[in-house]
Amino acid sequence: MQYVTLTQEEARRRLVLPEDRVSCSVAFIDCKLPGSHLKQNYSFIGPGVTQSASQVVNIPEAHGFNIGAAAMPKGVTNNLHLHFTAEVFLIHEGSWRFRWGANGEHEAEFSAPAILSIPTWIFRGFTNVSPQDTSGMVFTVLGGDNTGGIIWHPSILDAASEYGLYLSRDNMLIDVETGAPVPAESERLQPLAPEQIAALRDYSVEEMSRRAVTGEQRQWSRDGLLDAVLPGHGGEIAPVIGFGISQDRNSAPAIVNPHGFSVEWLRIQDGCQVGLHCCPETQVLMVFKGSLEVTYNRQGEEVSIVATEGSVISVPGGSWRRYRATDGVMEATLTTKGDQRKRLYWDKAVIERARENDRCLDPDGYVAVASILPATARRAGLKIEQPV
Repeated sequence: MQYVTLTQEEARRRLVLPEDRVSCSVAFIDCKLPGSHLKQNYSFIGPGVTQSASQVVNIPEAHGFNIGAAAMPKGVTNNLHLHFTAEVFLIHEGSWRFRWGANGEHEAEFSAPAILSIPTWIFRGFTNVSPQDTSGMVFTVLGGDNTGGIIWHPSILDAASEYGLYLSRDNMLIDVETGAPVPAESERLQPLAPEQIAALRDYSVEEMSRRAVTGEQRQWSRDGLLDAVLPGHGGEIAPVIGFGISQDRNSAPAIVNPHGFSVEWLRIQDGCQVGLHCCPETQVLMVFKGSLEVTYNRQGEEVSIVATEGSVISVPGGSWRRYRATDGVMEATLTTKGDQRKRLYWDKAVIERARENDRCLDPDGYVAVASILPATARRAGLKIEQPV
C-alpha cells in the first residue's frame, strides 16, 4: 500500500464547508416547472447527473462515486426520473415523501436522519413535506465515476417543452430563453415508449421499506473499531449499506446488494476520538451532527481541519488520520469505495494500547478478547493489524 501525506493546503481543499457550497438552480430539465423551480442542486464530489454546464463541482477528482445534495423548500418537488447506477439518499434535514413506479404510484415518507437506497432503472421523485416552513436538505451518493446521466419521465419532458426546455441527444439542457434555437426532433433525447416503461420492474412499498434505515433503526456497535476500548476513544459504527470498515463480527448491514460503495454511520462522543489509522480505499464523511476534527499524517507534520455540521470531507486512500468530536456528540456518514469488506490498519501505539486493555484483532480482522486467543491466532491477527 502506498501511503499519502497531506499538506495543510491539500487537507483544506478536500473539505467542503457549508459556506463552500455553490448551488445551481438550472441543473435539470424540470427547473422551471411550477413546484420545482425553487430547487437548489449541489455537486460536492464528481458531477453526478447534472444536465447543466454551469454546475460547480467542489472536488472533481474521481472517487468511484459521486456526492451531491438537493436543498428544497417545503412543498417543492423533484420530478420522476430514473438512474442507471446506485442512488442513495441521506436525509440531513426535514421530512420527505418519495414516489416511485411507472407513474409515481407508490409513496413512502422518511425523516432525518434516514438513509434510503432506491433501485436502479425505476422512476423516482421526491417532495419536501417537512412540518416546518423551511428548506430541507438531502445528500445523495451516486454509484460510479460516470453515472451515465438520467432518463426523465415522458410527462416531464412534455411539460418542460412548454417552458422552452429540451434535452440534447447527449443529455444536456437546452434553454431557448438563453438564445438557443429549438432543437429539431432528431436532435433531442427521445422519451421512453409506453411499452418500455411497462417493462421496468415494480417495487412495492414493503420492498422499498427494506431499502431504508431510519435513525431509530440504526444498530450501533461499540466493538466496531479496535481502539474503542481505550480511555478517551469509543467511536461507534452502525452499518447501513454494504460491507464497510466495521470490525465487529456480529454487525451486519441492512442493505447488501452491490452499490460500488458502502455507507456506515460513525458516532463519537464529545471530546473523544478514533485513533490513528489508515484505510486503503477512498472515503468521504458527511457530518450530520456536531463538529469533527480530522488530523492527518503519521510521519512528518500533522495537519488538521475542523468540519462543522453539513460539511463534506474527502479522505484519500492510503492516508493516516484520526478523528475527534469537538462540539458535542458527533454523527457522520462514512462512504467508502468498493463493495468488498474494507480493512483498517492501526498505528503501532494504538495496537499496543489495545493489547494492554486485552483487545486485538483476530485472524479474520475482527475485534477479539486478546487473552482467550492462542498464540497462533494472536500472531495471525498481528499481521492484519500491522500495515504492509
